[in-house]
Amino acid sequence: MIPPLPSEIVRDTVRRAFAEDVTGAGDVTSLSVIPSGANATFEIRARENGVVCGMQAAVEAFSQAGPEISLDVLANDGDPTEPGETVMTVAGNVRDILLAERTALNFLGRMSGIATLTRRYVDAIVGTRAKIVHTRKTTPGLRAFEIQAVRAGGGSPHRYNLSDAVLIKDNHVAAAGSPAAAVRAARANVGHMVRVSCEIDRLEDLASVMKAGADIVLLDNFPLQDLEAAVVQAAGRIVLEASGGVTLDTVADIAATGVDIISVGALTHSAPNFDFGLDAV
Repeated sequence: MIPPLPSEIVRDTVRRAFAEDVTGAGDVTSLSVIPSGANATFEIRARENGVVCGMQAAVEAFSQAGPEISLDVLANDGDPTEPGETVMTVAGNVRDILLAERTALNFLGRMSGIATLTRRYVDAIVGTRAKIVHTRKTTPGLRAFEIQAVRAGGGSPHRYNLSDAVLIKDNHVAAAGSPAAAVRAARANVGHMVRVSCEIDRLEDLASVMKAGADIVLLDNFPLQDLEAAVVQAAGRIVLEASGGVTLDTVADIAATGVDIISVGALTHSAPNFDFGLDAV
């Protein structure tokens, strides 16, 4: 089971999503076409194979649209699904249900798309020591939801935000003078509980950043042979993370080099939407 997101985050984000869809005039289509007392039952069904995620937000959307709406949740985040499978039944006032339809499906589609793509990456490296992790390349304001979806797909956590750990990248190195100098500066200015990661783009810098005290070294766009050499050189003394342009076609070969972590920005910035539909029954 994937732990739920804090309810206040879900409630506020869904409220803001409704604000994009509903102004003072309300849903003029439903108000003009559907009688006020009309009631019906609908099902949310998957239209492709994948991994479900976003149920908490979908439930919140229907709850905000109409407190009398009755919901039967039939799937949990992280569950596999297939075309035609019902993940939720929704019964109640038709105007209220249709008011929430697109908001609920948008959360489900976005989060299930991320979970489904993540599962494909995770499945591609089964049998290796590597873990698939997200990056901070997330939709502004939706990071908690998108990282939740990565977890639902079997991915592992990386930094959530800038306060979680030191991650020295190319611009930090440019300001500090060298990767090793940046690591030494970080070590001198953060407490012993804070982990320090440093990105390098050439194998020759590995020894110096290890000596400077890095806990993690991010190997940026390394060719496979250099990844293998880095694993041998590190000999398990630090965590090695491969990053940069990782795809489903390359991830298995990267994992086979023996790196510990593979970070994939595409999980959140390029996941296709998962197709769900709300159908009357």
